[in-house]
Amino acid sequence: MTRLFVSDVHLGDESVPAIDQFLEFLAVHAARAEALYILGDLFESWVGDDDRSGAAQRVCGALRALTAGGVPCFVLHGNRDFLLGSGFSERTGCRLLTDPVVAEFDGERVLITHGDALCTDDHAYQELRTMVRDASWQRLFLALPLAHREVLADQLRAGSRTHTARTVPIIMDVNSEAVAAAFRAAQVRRMIHGHTHRPGVHDLTVDGAPAQRIVLGAWYEQGSYLSYERGSYQLRALPR
Repeated sequence: MTRLFVSDVHLGDESVPAIDQFLEFLAVHAARAEALYILGDLFESWVGDDDRSGAAQRVCGALRALTAGGVPCFVLHGNRDFLLGSGFSERTGCRLLTDPVVAEFDGERVLITHGDALCTDDHAYQELRTMVRDASWQRLFLALPLAHREVLADQLRAGSRTHTARTVPIIMDVNSEAVAAAFRAAQVRRMIHGHTHRPGVHDLTVDGAPAQRIVLGAWYEQGSYLSYERGSYQLRALPR
């Protein structure tokens, strides 16, 4: 059977067409798969497991239907939804994985990650990432009233848009040395990640041996996914 991978779906109340497409993807494609892997940024924002927005209700309900139907779903934290917790897992039946993680597909070890930790040239972002991934910071943030968290999240997204507009694009892409180091640390020859919104298949050489980095696309304008079956990986687009 087929294993499916998506990343950077960026769902929120303002993205109804993307939500509709994602729910259709779950019902049509994922429901027939062996497993679904969501490699971060499923949501445009996630301020805590008490999120009861319309987008959260629809998406979590559809994921619960998928897992209740017998399809396991594995989720990594992204840079937008790093606060997904046990409450999300209880609502959806999805299993949260530590990023990065090495999975085994038909005997091959594959490194799976959101990908933001590979963008080491973006120093300002890496400083922010270190801060918001800190357990103490997260406890303090989650202790705030939901309305306050939503305001702060809006401010963070606005700052992110400004940073993106002012930063040279190549700085926000992966760093080649960080990629090579990740391959070495995991002792794998294939990596799958998202975050950069630059889908593609990159063949490279690490320490004299062939390796492959597969990048998943974002869903802002068009849905897409990666399928794996019998040793073959295929990036596929979904018409919006």
